[in-house]
Amino acid sequence: MHVTSSDLIVQRTRLRIQGAGTDGPTVLYLHGAGGLHGFPSFLSQIAQGRRLLAPDHPGFGLSDDGEWIADVPDLAMFYLDLLDQLDLRDVHLVGHSLGGWIGAELVVRNASRIKSLTLISAAGIRAKGHPMGDIFIWAPDEEVRNLYSDQAMAERILSETPTPEQLDIMLKNRFAFTKLAWQPRGFNPSLEKWLHRIKVPTAVIWGRDDKVLPHAIGQRWGDLLPHARVSTIEACGHLPPLEKPDETARLVNAHLNEVR
Repeated sequence: MHVTSSDLIVQRTRLRIQGAGTDGPTVLYLHGAGGLHGFPSFLSQIAQGRRLLAPDHPGFGLSDDGEWIADVPDLAMFYLDLLDQLDLRDVHLVGHSLGGWIGAELVVRNASRIKSLTLISAAGIRAKGHPMGDIFIWAPDEEVRNLYSDQAMAERILSETPTPEQLDIMLKNRFAFTKLAWQPRGFNPSLEKWLHRIKVPTAVIWGRDDKVLPHAIGQRWGDLLPHARVSTIEACGHLPPLEKPDETARLVNAHLNEVR
């Protein structure tokens, strides 16, 4: 699949956007705290027959820092401006982890351009008695092992040596995520009371073995969202798009096809 990469200025901030596909409904993919990891096979699969846009959030990857963005609600408003600027309609919004949190904040504010919502291991809320893993205090190798259920995959990643450019992006992503999610840790205490405003069909997808955001948080999303269906991926940690790309893409595609 041909993947494009281009820059767009939104609210004085240069945004790097990868794209694939040209025809069919639009999918906006919002990545998690670790960034996009290139253009993974998961994205290629959900781009089939659709127009997929996958930006680096302000402060992440190859986008500008966006110093004026202070928190996740600011990012949600930023992406509403992006939708307006491109005049996108009937958008399928898919967000992983931090990106799911951004997506939920966006839809409670204005769903007029949104056709469906997919939350994959989404941050943003809590489940009583099921604390989040504190990614900020884990050692680097501990973090990688805790992100995956398949420890062989974690060991392969730990055996790789990042390039200087990759290290720069990793540090940039970590700094941006810390600014957005340090306090309160990984959630917005005000979000939960507004989730009834999300009326679009919603899929919640979660790894059974998630050590960052426990599976109970996925069930909590399902309880709070009036039009949600929760699916669980067995033997999978916090990164379903990377650890189980085919199964994750199958679940996302089934949801998007159902509501098109």
